Amino acid sequence: MGFLKEIFQNQCLLSVGLAWLLAQIIKVFTGYFREEEFSLRKFLSGTGGMPSSHSATVVALLTSSVMVYGFSGYEAAVSLLLAVIVMSDATGVRYETGKQAKVINKLVEELLSGKAKDPQANLKELIGHTPFQVLVGALLGFAVAFALCRLMK
Repeated sequence: MGFLKEIFQNQCLLSVGLAWLLAQIIKVFTGYFREEEFSLRKFLSGTGGMPSSHSATVVALLTSSVMVYGFSGYEAAVSLLLAVIVMSDATGVRYETGKQAKVINKLVEELLSGKAKDPQANLKELIGHTPFQVLVGALLGFAVAFALCRLMK
């Protein structure tokens, strides 16, 4: 049971987990206000939306790594590299893929209008983030890690 104690003393791991949890909880409510639909599935596995939980987790990892190990350690370098890759992917490839999915879904709907529609023909449209959603996720991750690391000192 010593490993459980170590997990709950690991500021980096706790920061990442708490940032993800808060981002997902917020995402359920922002999704509800946008779509007027409450979805537990979106809480557990939702991608896209406000705020970016990917950004929240990688910035929480970066912030807590710097606070625990300092800027000179490899932890900060690896965390920074990971954060840059994840956040640029969220606003780049994944966001553009979502825009393409919207266009393809509209084309399929127009082609199938009047016919029985295949529910699996629709592509997932909300998979990326706007730069603002990434920024809000990053700020959330920073705030969570900063507060948690301060509290655990």
